[in-house]
Amino acid sequence: MRAVRSAAIGLVAISLVVICTSVPAAADDIRDRQWHLAALQIAQAQKVGQGEGIVVAVTDTGVDDRHGELAGAVISGKEFGEQPTGNGKADTDGHGTAMAGLIAGRGLPNGAGVLGVAPKATILPVQTLHSEFGGSPIDLADGIVWAVSQGAKVICVAAVTSEYPQVRAAVESAIKADVVVVAGAGNTPDNKTVGFPAKLPGVLAVAGTDKNGNHATISAAGPEVVLSAPAVDIVSTGAFGRYVAGEGTSNATAIVAGVVALVRAKFPQLPAAEVIRRLTATATDRGKPGRDDEYGYGIVNPVAALTASIGPSPVAASSPADRAGQPNASGQLPVWAFIGGGAVFACAGLLAWRRRRSR
Repeated sequence: MRAVRSAAIGLVAISLVVICTSVPAAADDIRDRQWHLAALQIAQAQKVGQGEGIVVAVTDTGVDDRHGELAGAVISGKEFGEQPTGNGKADTDGHGTAMAGLIAGRGLPNGAGVLGVAPKATILPVQTLHSEFGGSPIDLADGIVWAVSQGAKVICVAAVTSEYPQVRAAVESAIKADVVVVAGAGNTPDNKTVGFPAKLPGVLAVAGTDKNGNHATISAAGPEVVLSAPAVDIVSTGAFGRYVAGEGTSNATAIVAGVVALVRAKFPQLPAAEVIRRLTATATDRGKPGRDDEYGYGIVNPVAALTASIGPSPVAASSPADRAGQPNASGQLPVWAFIGGGAVFACAGLLAWRRRRSR
């Protein structure tokens, strides 16, 4: 999902294109469409843990918890922006609800519906974007600071934004507070290099892969990439009880945020920097041997991250969390931009539609 977000004077025009595909209307068919679950061996990983007790903040368009798969998974959050009044549970766009489903969707009876990577994690909705009225990077900064104060151990930033100092300070404060900040690398052609705040040191920057495990053409690449995850034809929950299928590094970001929740639940005493080191040490290497700009350290491997024996860090300062963006570690838009790619919704019957919005 890509979207235009209004900001201060000096807005650069971009556009939103929703790519139409066919998505099954019945919840029974949805689980079969979640190909990333099998690709990452999520069922096996969930035998070890399911993210119990971990609060994951989703700084996005809000989360519609009326969706069956999210019932009981979403606590009261907060809305940021002009005249904020909500608790983060209103989502007229669907992007935030999709991210929440990928992270902590609890499925439906008889193996139906959307299943998240960490179905026993808790979602804290932090509404910093509004589908019709936009949002400011300042809202993101305020939302990150607030999420940390509410006990979030993981923050999912499935977007890119301008390099505001307030955002930088908020991310740095979250990392110092032992929070794992997971952010998307961004989508081409809007992002030819890794976007902000993913490019910041200490952030777990995520690139995207396709169904064959290859670097997704829609995904940005660069020296700041830490890990990669599925990003193409990803099905999840949408607003108003609908389902969404899309491509983009938003999806990969949410999936990795779910894996971080699994690791934090399994190893509750492990500092954030060591959580990232465990993920990079156990990733499935692709592309050039070792770290590269397209995959980072490789495709996230939840089972290995939860079960592998990882030796002590040789030097604390050399952990991927401290040195993300450097070769041996782990064109910005002036407004928020979703990095989830195209999306399509389905409810009672098959519904395919195309929308274009520009400013």
